[in-house]
Order: sequence, then C-alpha cells, then structure tokens
Amino acid sequence: MIFRVNNTLTNQLLLILVAIYLALQIYPNLEEHLFLFNRAILSDGQIHGVAEGEWWRLITAGFLHAGLMHLLFNCLALYTLGTPFEALYGRTRYVILLLISLVAGSYASITFNAENQVSVGASGAIFGLFGALLVVGRSLGAETRPTLTLLAINTVIAIAVPNIDWRAHLGGLAGGVVVATVYKFTPRRRGGAD
Repeated sequence: MIFRVNNTLTNQLLLILVAIYLALQIYPNLEEHLFLFNRAILSDGQIHGVAEGEWWRLITAGFLHAGLMHLLFNCLALYTLGTPFEALYGRTRYVILLLISLVAGSYASITFNAENQVSVGASGAIFGLFGALLVVGRSLGAETRPTLTLLAINTVIAIAVPNIDWRAHLGGLAGGVVVATVYKFTPRRRGGAD
C-alpha cells in the first residue's frame, strides 16, 4: 500500500473536524446550537448559552471553525503537536489534556469576553498542547525559547486581529501547562491500558 493512515486518535479527530465543517456547509443553522457564548438571544427568540445551562457549548465550540483557513491551521497544529503527545501520553492522558485545555479555553472565553460574544475553534485545545510542550521541554532540559517565541507571535496576532479569541488561547495554554505539570509528577503506569 502506497498511502497508509495510522488509526490514531489525532487522525480520528482531524476527520471529525473536517466532517463537522462539511456538515455545517450543508446545515449552517446547526451551528448556533453548538458555538460558545455565555448568554444571548438566538434566532428562536429564546435566551441561550452556557449561563442558561447549555454546558455542552464549552466542548462543541472546539469542533467548529470560522472558515476554511481557520480549520486548516487548527488541523495542521493538531496533527503536528497532537501526534507526538498522543504517543508520549497514551490515548487516555492525551484526551484528558485536550479536553481540559479546551474547557479551560472556553471558560476563559465566557469569563473575560462580553456575555454574548461568540467563539469557535479548537484553539484552546491547540494552545493546551503548546503549554504541554513547554512543560515537557523544560523537564527534558530542551530549549523552549522557540516555543515561547511562537506563542508570543500567536498572541500578538490574536490580539491585533479582530475576531480572534485570544482569551480562549491563553485559557487553553494555562490548562495545558497544568495538566502536563500533573502528568510530570504522576508518571504513566507501565502496561496500563490507554
């Protein structure tokens, strides 16, 4: 076989992200039931949002993207960073890292943005991977300045360019640092199922 795709969780997530993006091109009205905001009146005239008990928005927003370029950049980052972290941590710890980073980013978004500010994208989870990269790199004595430089550039771009939720980025980064730090002090069990 010339081309072989590994059945990793990272690759499965990439397929899910693309499938959801394509589905929303066909059913765009579905997006308002999934994107992140704290409280707002939607097209049905009702008040919706996380503050109204729609907690799933903290997670579902991570599977939505504001255009093809947003999707492509997040998929590239997820593939580049996620693949080695999945191998390093195993599936279970990798999922926990992604989920906590995503929720931390979403929580930062609804906490520090206007309550009706909409947010979408996997960037909270992606920045969580950057946070984990910093922790792992420092633990191994690796040079972390390139990662810090990339994070600084991304933060400046996110603050300078309208409609990028830099608060979600920083929340995800913090979540990733916390999770990777916990992992550093609680090593994976040998032979444990992941």
